Amino acid sequence: MKLSRSAKLRWRYAGIVFVVLLMVSAGLAASALASGDGEGSGGKGWVKADWARVLNFGVLALLLFVLLRKPLPKILNGRIEGIKDQLAELEAKKAEAEKQLAGYNEKLSALEQEAEQIVQEYVKQGNEAKARILKEAEATAEKLQQQARRAIEHEFDQAKSKLQADILEKSLKKAEEIIASQINASDQDQLIDEYLAKVVS
Repeated sequence: MKLSRSAKLRWRYAGIVFVVLLMVSAGLAASALASGDGEGSGGKGWVKADWARVLNFGVLALLLFVLLRKPLPKILNGRIEGIKDQLAELEAKKAEAEKQLAGYNEKLSALEQEAEQIVQEYVKQGNEAKARILKEAEATAEKLQQQARRAIEHEFDQAKSKLQADILEKSLKKAEEIIASQINASDQDQLIDEYLAKVVS
């Protein structure tokens, strides 16, 4: 018949107690023998009183063994059960801690993914803002070019008009000078007469 683990432990502890008791009894017997040798009874050595002490101790050891045979294994089993309960509780706590750790790891992974998505969203928004700013800058530059072109054309037209007016004015002055230098008094009288004739007619 194969013994269970708890039964083996009980027999082991009972054996240890029995061996300890035997060792104590042997020690007492040896001390009784030594004390008997030292007495001045002329070499009797071992007397009846010594046998009575050993017998008393044997009965006490047997009585202790009988009395402790049932409660000691119960106490030991109770302690073993307590240790088992503590181990089971520790295992349950370990499993709960591992479960919480897995949950925290999952949350951390989700947070990392969310952070990556946020970074990607910011990068996307930054690229869109960059494209929009470049487009607006191109539109503004084109508008400025058009305004500059119109301003240059306006300035060119004004300068052209002014230049034409200056040329006309100088041409008229030059023509007047040429005419004045080439027309004498008789030519002037003739021109006046022709003008008056046109006006009268």
